[in-house]
Amino acid sequence: MKKNHLILLLTLTMGLSSFSQKKIWNETEKEKTERMAWWQEARFGMFIHWGLYAQAARHEWVKKREHISDTDYQKYFDVFNPDLFDPREWAKKAKAAGMKYAVLTTKHHEGFSMFKTDYSDYNSTNTPYGKDILKEWVEAFRAEGLGIGFYYSLIDWHHPDFTIDSRHSIKVDNKEEYDGLNKGRDMAVYRKYLKNQVRELLSNYGKVDLLWLDFSYPGEFGKGRDDWGSVELIKMVRKLQPKILVNDRLDLKEYAGGWDFTTPEQFKVEKWPEVDGKRVPWETCQTFSGSWGYYRDEHTWKDNKQLLTLLIESVSKGGNLLLNVGPTARGTFDYRADQALEGMGDWMRYNSRSIYGCTQAPEEFVVPANSLLTYNPKTNRLYVHLLDYPIQNFIMKGIRDKIKYAQFLHDASEIKMGKMYGAWGKEKMKEGDVNLVLPVNKPNVEISVIEIFLKD
Repeated sequence: MKKNHLILLLTLTMGLSSFSQKKIWNETEKEKTERMAWWQEARFGMFIHWGLYAQAARHEWVKKREHISDTDYQKYFDVFNPDLFDPREWAKKAKAAGMKYAVLTTKHHEGFSMFKTDYSDYNSTNTPYGKDILKEWVEAFRAEGLGIGFYYSLIDWHHPDFTIDSRHSIKVDNKEEYDGLNKGRDMAVYRKYLKNQVRELLSNYGKVDLLWLDFSYPGEFGKGRDDWGSVELIKMVRKLQPKILVNDRLDLKEYAGGWDFTTPEQFKVEKWPEVDGKRVPWETCQTFSGSWGYYRDEHTWKDNKQLLTLLIESVSKGGNLLLNVGPTARGTFDYRADQALEGMGDWMRYNSRSIYGCTQAPEEFVVPANSLLTYNPKTNRLYVHLLDYPIQNFIMKGIRDKIKYAQFLHDASEIKMGKMYGAWGKEKMKEGDVNLVLPVNKPNVEISVIEIFLKD
């Protein structure tokens, strides 16, 4: 692909500044393309949900699900001591799995800060562990060359001025109860607290590559941009870290500069997401099982093929995958998470070329049955992921004059192009089609990948 074609392709995926009515931050399409290039090249990251809820070990929303009071929840703070926490080991596991960046929960909805903060005693330095967990984590992941991202919850079930709403851990049945419980609570005070903590995160830990804020739910008994002070908050973020990437959960979707990528959660998109008819950068966040935080007794874990298909399909539609690990309260990864990471790492070791720097294939390429296509615009190579391995004959429609060479990606062994085997072979082939003659025995990889070198 020509260089100017590549620039055009990337520009079409960048942000909303060309069609938004409101601007928060002035940036050209070229500048945004350059700022987001590393992330779109990376394609695969690790999400880490870790907090006091790991002690309960029954979902990160346990405080709300079970309507646990601050007093009763305090026991988790009092005993929190992840004595086996080794962030260097975590970073090595992420890298071995093929991940290029990671995002850690610096504060989840429970309100507990995993970092040293001047604005709350409810943080990791005041637990039995006694250390700034975020500082240790940042140093370890940077040492492995991984991008650094901070998750920060806009919601806070612990702060005394965060008003009770539909997402709060305190159960409310009607407006009168809301009004009664919110007497004396002041969101203006909480907004200042929120802004101060985000300033700490973006000032005290060096360069931060990504900020993952979570989440807005406007409407009655909800909260949106005015409650968070989103416009002023994002202006501060852009000023403190001009190169940072920010997700789309501040309720600023129609503001240019208010967000960089959209975040479909726990589902597969049908096609590349669009806003106002234009494709936008996106990342799906997904779990190994049904919980984000460590859940000892939760058993709906995805298998290796499901996870790999999730990654490949995301890239095949122009997106990223942020795959979550929920560490235990002692600071280790669950054995099932380790197994899942190892399985993905085994595949990525040989097939990552079909993921990094890849995107949706041009529309001229027909997707074969039971397959997914990815495409690298820089190298002009097409990747065919065989989700269901075929027997010998594999027809690629309409690319006979476009294909230069074909090989399996895992071992670079040639795949010959020839006539179809079987009595009806000629009838199945049409003008411009090509048949890739595959071995009868499936290669010893979870999902086989064909690398096609295209003609210039």
